[in-house]
Amino acid sequence: MPPARTPQDPPARTLGEALRDGTVLLDGGLSNQLQEQGCDLSGGLWSARLLADAPEQIEAAHAAYVRAGAQVLTTAGYQATFEGFARHGVGPAGAAELMARGGDSARRAAATAGREVWVAASVGPYGAMLADGSEYRGRYGLSVRELERFHRPRAEVLAGARPDVLALETVPDIDEAEALLRAVEDLPVPVWLSYSVAGDRTRAGQPLAEAFGLVAGNDQVVAVGVNCCAPEDADAAVELAATCGKPVVVYPNSGEEWDAARREWTGASTFRPERVRDWQRAGARLVGGCCRVGPADIAGLSALLGEARA
Repeated sequence: MPPARTPQDPPARTLGEALRDGTVLLDGGLSNQLQEQGCDLSGGLWSARLLADAPEQIEAAHAAYVRAGAQVLTTAGYQATFEGFARHGVGPAGAAELMARGGDSARRAAATAGREVWVAASVGPYGAMLADGSEYRGRYGLSVRELERFHRPRAEVLAGARPDVLALETVPDIDEAEALLRAVEDLPVPVWLSYSVAGDRTRAGQPLAEAFGLVAGNDQVVAVGVNCCAPEDADAAVELAATCGKPVVVYPNSGEEWDAARREWTGASTFRPERVRDWQRAGARLVGGCCRVGPADIAGLSALLGEARA
């Protein structure tokens, strides 16, 4: 077995190179694993609060996914913004330090793997900062330029923490996708772009073919696809995303529905690891799970991917 990596050691390959070589396994939902560990995620900062209060819990959650076979760890940055931290009494310097801390926790967990594990800095949508479920609707009443101004300072901080990739994730509409791509375009880090969808459209109702087409010719984007949607919606979306000529990223939630008013998940899980075979055939190269998909599910995906490689 090769020696464990130190937190400072980068993987031997870039994530883009790894995707050209085959399928790479993402982790699952960070929040559900933190809750499983007994963490209280109530409040507007959600898992980002633990960057200050209990960073060791975040590292433990990442480690659980490493043990399950994950090759990419996504940081606790989804709901971490300057504006969100300010509402909880954390100034700009403190907020920047906490955002960088998220990458440190993931890197320490990755270093225990004894294999290549990439760190993805999560860049959630504007709606995540609002903490009212707006990321499942989009159309915030802001222009592309205004959204770009919101995202740029956080993107700079996260890129400065030297992740392997920025995960522009749970994006509900094309306007915000355009704003995010503008906000990161001169930063020295690759990105993936992942929409939250309903059926064959973005959450804001735009055709997915148009949404995915936004990345055409953009060499900074190493993958495009969907996340935090129902598994059955992900199935069709993968085929559409593959037409863009990029590796496809897909990591749906469990299939349960988020009730923003009651702040709880309802319904039954429809996530089945066996779906990964169909995703691969359709062009998916970066696969995993989102909310309510835990280490056991990722271990199931890992086993199936291992069978395919054997």
